[in-house]
Amino acid sequence: MGFRRKKVVPFRTAGELDAMAAAGAVVGATLVAVRNAAKPGVSTLELDQLAEQTIRDAGAVPSFLGYHGFTGSICSSVNDRVVHGIPSAEDVLVEGDLVSIDCGAILDGWHGDSAWTFGVGTIIEADELLSEATRLSMEAGIAAMIAGNRLTDVSHAIELGTLAAAEAHGRKYGIVDGYGGHAIGREMHMDPFLPNEGAPGKGPELVIGSVLAIEPMLTLGTHETVVLDDEWTVVTTDGSRAAHWEHTVAVTEDGPRILTLRPE
Repeated sequence: MGFRRKKVVPFRTAGELDAMAAAGAVVGATLVAVRNAAKPGVSTLELDQLAEQTIRDAGAVPSFLGYHGFTGSICSSVNDRVVHGIPSAEDVLVEGDLVSIDCGAILDGWHGDSAWTFGVGTIIEADELLSEATRLSMEAGIAAMIAGNRLTDVSHAIELGTLAAAEAHGRKYGIVDGYGGHAIGREMHMDPFLPNEGAPGKGPELVIGSVLAIEPMLTLGTHETVVLDDEWTVVTTDGSRAAHWEHTVAVTEDGPRILTLRPE
């Protein structure tokens, strides 16, 4: 007589979660350093160089650098760029830009992965609310990281978080189609893929120690995107601005644990 093994989201021991949190702390500190340096007149390449130095000074390695040929230690996505923007000396920040920085680091073989959207100087209210809505969607997904939930319970929570933010803000937000989160551990991108919307109650089960990178991406307009000729940069088809928030999160007996905390 055969049996089918229950499918679960990949999980780690308590010690391994601590090791992932150490890698995540490097990512968090790097994001704070990059945000503090993101001023008008600064190029995204300069931000990338700062990120790489910060990661290496912590004894870690940038996980994005060289990944499938990517040339940066961060993804720097400005305004209508959703994700995977390549840092460039020609890409100079100006007042009012909306910047999404995605960063990953490897420490002792474990990966941390996190993203943060913020404004350069003073930004318009719509952009500020877009970033807030994306953060709230991420936090809704984090709250669903509970043992016994299924993968798409997290997806559904993210979607409900987006809808709640849209209602509170009195506008609609586009949930970027085809992009989402993922399992993570000794590799940066692992199965299963985590959609940012969908019906609950499907997919592998969350167990104690399961880890997911939760990363909603919202826009002020369309859910549709295209990839530019550089074969990396994802932009909105209507030119609307986009935001991207991400944390690496574990399921624990005490509730969700964010492994990519940022220093105050």
